[in-house]
Amino acid sequence: MRTSRERPDQRRVALAVTLAGGLVFVALAAWLVPWHPVPGGTPAPADPASVFTPAEIQRGEDYARWARVWSWSSLAVSLVVACVLGLGPWGARLVDRLRGWWWVRVVLAVAALAVIGRVVTLPFAVLLRQRALDHGLSTQAWSGFTADVVKNELVTIVATSIVLVVLVACARRWTRAWPAVAGGLMAALVLAGSFVYPVVIEPLFNSFTSLPYGTLRTEVLDLAAREHVPVDDVLVADASRRTTTLNAYVSGFGGTRRVVLYDNLVDDVSRDQALSVVAHELAHARHDDVLTGSLLGAAGAAFGVGLLGLLVGRRRPDMSDPRVVPLVLALLALGTVLASPVENGISREIETRADVDALETTHDPDAFIGVQRQLALHSQADLTPPAWAQFWFGSHPTTMTRIAIARQLGE
Repeated sequence: MRTSRERPDQRRVALAVTLAGGLVFVALAAWLVPWHPVPGGTPAPADPASVFTPAEIQRGEDYARWARVWSWSSLAVSLVVACVLGLGPWGARLVDRLRGWWWVRVVLAVAALAVIGRVVTLPFAVLLRQRALDHGLSTQAWSGFTADVVKNELVTIVATSIVLVVLVACARRWTRAWPAVAGGLMAALVLAGSFVYPVVIEPLFNSFTSLPYGTLRTEVLDLAAREHVPVDDVLVADASRRTTTLNAYVSGFGGTRRVVLYDNLVDDVSRDQALSVVAHELAHARHDDVLTGSLLGAAGAAFGVGLLGLLVGRRRPDMSDPRVVPLVLALLALGTVLASPVENGISREIETRADVDALETTHDPDAFIGVQRQLALHSQADLTPPAWAQFWFGSHPTTMTRIAIARQLGE
């Protein structure tokens, strides 16, 4: 039987983990994040009319209007359902009906709650999907969409189950010190995930082939050499079977780094514009931005576990009981939304630095502006999104801010 001291002791440990995780996060952000990435300061966004026609501007606004409605509605409904199940008695009652060892009940609870969350938000996903089809932003059949939804849900269930099993196991083994142990393990899992994702998860959603030898491959490798980024291969992902969006990214670490180009980037834009996108992605690799994100994520995970210990330590069930799963998932959902401005604010600064590096490496602002125009048209982006939405949800600078930066550096 637990003594009355154990809960206060646990909260003291949780407070220490929260403070340590928060301080490490702030220190890493101050050290690693480029808070002033644009020489001379970030300019005001350019006028959309200077790059896009009125019809193109209107088309982006029309698409974004309802896309936001469905996206935000889905988010709101998912939060309400998570809170109803996690903060009320219904989630715990659901877990009570599950049978098996404690860890089996944890996994089953995660799966059940994930399926419930997916079912209640599926209508919004279907509406978003139909809107993308209506606007020509997707080329994927409904069967492929369904397969991706199922695969994504399975990945989510597996990853979340690992996290919850570790948390509950720590609380069962270390009654007072579990926040410290679990905080360290969560930080390690975040770092491990950065290495596992490109090897295990990416192939579930795309097939990859080596870019054939030719001018583009040679120029991509030359660009990598100029940015001092070792690259093992240049791959092409079959993204056009799913989307019309143009993209590229650098995957892996060290000698396993690969430049991955969407096949529609290879096929649909000029070579200099494709190289501008690649230069941006190589800049992320050059500055180890994935590692930066992983370190910040690790510190954030420790902070979150400490905060979880403070919140759960005041309630029943406690972290050693599988019935805590709905509560933890509700707090995780709320915490993710509340942390979005911090996460996305950091992301925007890192993305801006990659833009600046790409412009300084290629010395081709016209190609940069041209590909930003193509990116916006292919995704039917809203060129003047609401300021609060950009602050809360925008992980990249807006199209018009990126174009203004290119013009400023090209003067």
